[in-house]
Amino acid sequence: MTEHHHEAEQFSYLHYAVEEQVALITIDRQEALNALNSDLLFELGVAFELAESDHLVRSLVITGSGRAFVAGADIAALQQLEGGFAGREAALSGQDVMSTLAALPFPTIAAINGFALGGGLELALACDLRVAAKGARLGLPEVGLGLIPGYGGTQRLPRLIGAGRALDLILTGRHVSAEEALQLGLVNRLADDALSEAKALAATIIKNAPIALGLAKEAVVRGLDVSLYQGLEIEADLFGLAASTEDAREGTAAFLAKRAPTFEGH
Repeated sequence: MTEHHHEAEQFSYLHYAVEEQVALITIDRQEALNALNSDLLFELGVAFELAESDHLVRSLVITGSGRAFVAGADIAALQQLEGGFAGREAALSGQDVMSTLAALPFPTIAAINGFALGGGLELALACDLRVAAKGARLGLPEVGLGLIPGYGGTQRLPRLIGAGRALDLILTGRHVSAEEALQLGLVNRLADDALSEAKALAATIIKNAPIALGLAKEAVVRGLDVSLYQGLEIEADLFGLAASTEDAREGTAAFLAKRAPTFEGH
């Protein structure tokens, strides 16, 4: 696929482009501070699958337009939910989109340009890395609405920052500044311009071997769900896969020859 074809992708609530092997998704529903309604969630799922199916894409960056990353789920739509079954289905469909993002086989970065609240923070949590603009505000305010986080927040947040810190945010519903988010380990970096920093971070990451990046990510993610000993087994298996690639032969040869490696993704 050429870059020209990517630009032609028609979405109502987001823009999708590929620049320098990085898929860039910009959520654009500014009249609602980029809140996630069912149409936008569907389009995100399509965009993630589009990126995964493009062999040129080595990383993905997701951001918001205007003053929000994503200010939450669509509250008006949530108000219409009748009973537990509809609520469960709504949570599962949102989780499905976040899980599609989390399972992408290359590194993903959230460029948090403004408010990342509720479903917006859950979207950022499904990425591998998070870069926040200095004025950004983050939080899971659902309990103040009589709800709980439903797109993965109660599960991904404690895995990222620990149960105590996660419960502090989830039970108070408070918003934290980008600076506190960095201190909590909720974001990886602060920047004046989150998108520029995220693109620069993606460019740095994708200089490395693409298969190795995917396997390293897989090792970390799968290891979180098992014991240390089982995790070490997973690591050894994936190390074996990495060691059998042409990229590993190229990387080690380049190191010994004191030259820059040329990785082909084989």
